[in-house]
Amino acid sequence: MTRLFSDTPPGPTTNSVPSGTVVMHVNMAKSAYITGLARTIATVGGAGYSPVAPGTCGTAVAVPVAWALSGMSPLSYWLTTTLVIVVGIWAARIADESWGTHDSGRIVVDEVAGYLVTMGVVDRSNGWLLLAGFVVFRFFDIVKPPPVRWLDKNLRGGVGVVLDDVAAGIYGCIVVYGLSRLDWFAQFRIPA
Repeated sequence: MTRLFSDTPPGPTTNSVPSGTVVMHVNMAKSAYITGLARTIATVGGAGYSPVAPGTCGTAVAVPVAWALSGMSPLSYWLTTTLVIVVGIWAARIADESWGTHDSGRIVVDEVAGYLVTMGVVDRSNGWLLLAGFVVFRFFDIVKPPPVRWLDKNLRGGVGVVLDDVAAGIYGCIVVYGLSRLDWFAQFRIPA
């Protein structure tokens, strides 16, 4: 069987395709590739498919990421976090559209973005702060204090999926920063 690749389907204005030929349109192939890529990013490599607590699994994936970024300058860290947010919005929108859902539990890139925001102004090489950030972020992500719940309920598409977690991350950032000022946390650094 012959496979032809075309940008336009056969019709009255194009050459006809021989019988028994499968026509695969380039746009369809690109669409399948983009959807697969978006789903992989949105689920953070599959962590979102966890049958138990996918949001917690997504946040757990973010902990070593934040630690790995501990050697970055603050500017580089925030640029990386912004990139995760922007790409996460794109991936969440496409993944949700492909599944016919809104804010599917499988999408956990928003937890990664929110956790990175939570850890944005503290020493990310400190194991206790990484753990405290995990607990604090999960708390705010689940409880959704104002305006987090409003963002979750009123913003649609990838923006709504990701920005409520970013807002929860801002709350988390404030609390974790306060915890970082306690001398007790200073003694628990993990070498990068």
